Amino acid sequence: MGEYPNIADHGLIGDLQTAALVSTDGTIDWFCSPRFDSPSIFGSLLDAEQGGFCRVRPIAEDYVTRQLYLPNTAILVTRFMTEAGVGEVVDFMPIAGHEATDRHRIVRLLRVVRGTMTFEGVVEPRFDYGRAAHTIEPVEGHGVRFTAGHQSLTVHRVGGMIVHGTERAGHVELVDGGIRITGTLNAGEITGVVMETGGADPAQVSEEELSALFAETRTYWREWNSRSTYRGRWREMVARSAMTLKLMTYAPTGALVAAPTAGLPEQVGGERNWDYRYTWIRDASFSVYALLGLGYTEEAEAFVAWLMDRVKESVGTGSGPLKIMYRVDGSSDLVEESLEHLAGYRGSLPVRIGNGAADQMQLDIYGEAMDSIHLADSHGLQLPHVGWTQISSMLDWVCDNWDQPEEGVWETRGGQQKFTFGRFMCWIALDRGIRLAQEHGRPAPIIRWREQRDAIYEQVMTTGWHEERQAFVQHQDTDVLDASLLVMPLMGFIAPRDPMWLSTLAAMDTELVSDSLVYRYNPSASPDGLRGSEGTFTLCSFWYVDALARSGFLDEAQLTFEKMLTYANHLGLYAEEIGLTGEQLGNFPQAFSHLSLINAAVNLDYQLDHGSGFVDPVLNTGRRTR
Repeated sequence: MGEYPNIADHGLIGDLQTAALVSTDGTIDWFCSPRFDSPSIFGSLLDAEQGGFCRVRPIAEDYVTRQLYLPNTAILVTRFMTEAGVGEVVDFMPIAGHEATDRHRIVRLLRVVRGTMTFEGVVEPRFDYGRAAHTIEPVEGHGVRFTAGHQSLTVHRVGGMIVHGTERAGHVELVDGGIRITGTLNAGEITGVVMETGGADPAQVSEEELSALFAETRTYWREWNSRSTYRGRWREMVARSAMTLKLMTYAPTGALVAAPTAGLPEQVGGERNWDYRYTWIRDASFSVYALLGLGYTEEAEAFVAWLMDRVKESVGTGSGPLKIMYRVDGSSDLVEESLEHLAGYRGSLPVRIGNGAADQMQLDIYGEAMDSIHLADSHGLQLPHVGWTQISSMLDWVCDNWDQPEEGVWETRGGQQKFTFGRFMCWIALDRGIRLAQEHGRPAPIIRWREQRDAIYEQVMTTGWHEERQAFVQHQDTDVLDASLLVMPLMGFIAPRDPMWLSTLAAMDTELVSDSLVYRYNPSASPDGLRGSEGTFTLCSFWYVDALARSGFLDEAQLTFEKMLTYANHLGLYAEEIGLTGEQLGNFPQAFSHLSLINAAVNLDYQLDHGSGFVDPVLNTGRRTR
């Protein structure tokens, strides 16, 4: 292959246990199995020569491609247009269900809708991030199986070429550890392949079977999408973001991964290349707000149950605080290593798997966790007695440790500090715990919790406030601004029209905001232990929209939101960051980006319809609590 597509030039397909990226030229260049955090089978996105891929494209000198999702589904259509004809590849993964399985299928349906087109399909898997050699076992008339140790990928034949009910075989040959298939289709003719992990024997897949898989997958997504209660101004973008979050949810446990990819750079050619295929307490907790805002109570409940299992493990074993991230099954073995044999996306090294930040101290996670639990409670998802006792123990730990130095929300590797964000989120943790105890008459050391909550408040309002800058700052020993503090009025720590907040927002406007785009902080002013720079942070940009709206700047908030929508890729997807020329940067797509888009849309709709204020549309209780 030799070339790397833009990060933005991809769509996402998945089966709720793993996912694959499909580029606009018809190449699957990222696919891990059997889970999001498993080793890759296709990974040419991180090494064009050694990573492995599955490519389908016309054999023609000139063609134009377009990509879209089948409306209200996660079925991806890549269209190829030449003077001689128009063809398309329809990619999807049949839903795997709620039981963990090694069997995952990618269906690549190929058809011509006008004229004639000759296609080339190449399947070249590279198991275990390209580290494991594999064997090839062709089965005449049925397909081929690639095997590397305990891993396998089977390519099933889809009835040769289906031509108005008759069969015509394409040409298949072995090439470079893979297979190459060529064939010509006329308008109305269909063929394709089904790729399956889990050791299946190669078999012929009939047209009827293929049609059934397509229909089942389409029905699943359309029914899921129809459950949304959102009726606001930005339905298409909100629906796409919701489906993207669903695609990044591991159905057997309800855990949401931060992104389905690893190693995509925050700066092309730089070292900020992380593995995001895990569940962050922070990210997933924020997703509860987004899911409940759209009426997806079942998904929110599943994650809260997963979260409570993590609380139980931590408190029950006496191991202290929660980890900041876990694997989708709840395990916490995330040892970081570099894949030195891979070239990296456009030379961006190192390529990391695992995540060394897993053992960092990040105090804010307790606030996000407790806020999601309290929010779920307000929607009828109440804690059982045992769950409450575990929460109480965790909050006692927060009382004892909230004033510790930590690495902070952005997982900096430049040393621990007493970050303002971590402090105020500990306030949120205790505040939500107090509310739960009082609302349900639960036993709790409320006097102690209240004393510590108030002490945190006093510290944030004094040491977190920089008098000369007239703004809240990153931590007490700096004057650096930090976009994470945009959440302060969103979560009810400070009134959105408090003069201290308005002056902070004005300072951020001047220093961190570039048009609608928001930097999370200035690395040159606040060293984070890494070389290079980064783009603007999409999460922070949507937080900014929400903060503007709640602070009374509705026109500016709506314009900023509309501008942000123009930075999505052609399918409505966002990576983690946006570069100076509007390019997507970092792992893709990013859950943080999409859940914050949903939250901003829901809240902005509410403010536009009812006038700016403090009432929360998701809680919808009339109380000025968030």
